[in-house]
Amino acid sequence: MHTFPLVRAGLAALAVTLVVSARAETPADFLRSFEVAARKEQAGFTGFSAARGATFFTSTHGREWSCAACHTRNPAAEGRHAKTDKPIAPLAPAANAERFARTDKVEKWFRRNCNDVLGRACTPAEKGDVLTYLMSVR
Repeated sequence: MHTFPLVRAGLAALAVTLVVSARAETPADFLRSFEVAARKEQAGFTGFSAARGATFFTSTHGREWSCAACHTRNPAAEGRHAKTDKPIAPLAPAANAERFARTDKVEKWFRRNCNDVLGRACTPAEKGDVLTYLMSVR
């Protein structure tokens, strides 16, 4: 009988945790996270650059694809997967509010796309530069 209040308190705590972890995030939240990681990784980190992000986005980095290969040179437009021709919703947050709104999706797509474009994981600085560029696209 005495455990019921404890169970109820535990369930309430779990519900709060789920609500907090399920909240939508913003591109600015991810940018702050990338900045913290970049500062830890690079002693001389000086900030993100939309110009570097645009160059990164349109470059092939010695491989077959660039980000623009699927997302187009205008990330506010719908793209198409280079291999499957499947439509891809706009990448720029101004054109698609669902972009950069959930950690699990952001981590999944950076992992996949960086591997496709670079053959490795992107650094926090690269992610921040690309996101800074994407946030500048209207």
